[in-house]
Amino acid sequence: MKGRRDVSGSSQSVEDFLKAVYNLQRDSDRVSTNALADALHISAPAVTDMAQRLVEEGTVDYRKYRGVRLTEAGERVALQMLRRHRLIETYLVQDLGYQLHEIHDEAEALEHSVSDRFVEAIARKLGEPSYDPHGDPIPNLEGIMQERNLQPLSTLRLNSPARIRRFVMDDPAMLQNTQERGLMMGVTLEVLERDPFDGPITIRMGAEGRQTIGYKMASSILVEFIDHMC
Repeated sequence: MKGRRDVSGSSQSVEDFLKAVYNLQRDSDRVSTNALADALHISAPAVTDMAQRLVEEGTVDYRKYRGVRLTEAGERVALQMLRRHRLIETYLVQDLGYQLHEIHDEAEALEHSVSDRFVEAIARKLGEPSYDPHGDPIPNLEGIMQERNLQPLSTLRLNSPARIRRFVMDDPAMLQNTQERGLMMGVTLEVLERDPFDGPITIRMGAEGRQTIGYKMASSILVEFIDHMC
């Protein structure tokens, strides 16, 4: 079970707060205090207190009853932290032999303790990767990310080949299960059957043959359609 985060205003708690706002802002213009409380495992009043402090620092715009959004300064910090986190995750997998389901918590701890020099040394050693092991884009030093046109496996047209490009899931157990099923980055597959009302989905993966996965898992696996006409 995840513990409660420090909300004392330390550098780490501020960085975690700004990164959480950035991630949640992808789905809405402003992020509610309740959504941030859930993401950070702190109370709603603690979120409000932190938001008010960061307004003074110029990194967030907080409006009572309307929620929080990042300023340009806040977004720069959030993107720097995402770069750190995703580069460290990539290093853990490529050079240290970690499994996909093991890296998130390790990177969360390391991203606040290593120097900028160390992070950029990792980037150079890895050849300035554009994506981490989950398929999440890694911001460059200017905060720019390469995005791809991906869709959830759950919505893929029947009998249309596609390649796994991203895992949008935080649960280590689910990540481990995907790997054990052979659902790994770059694997080619197609959807054979889809039960209605968010039911299970039957897929085929090359030598792995047919298997059935749940709708939730399929919705968390993003794929890239393969156009054989190209």
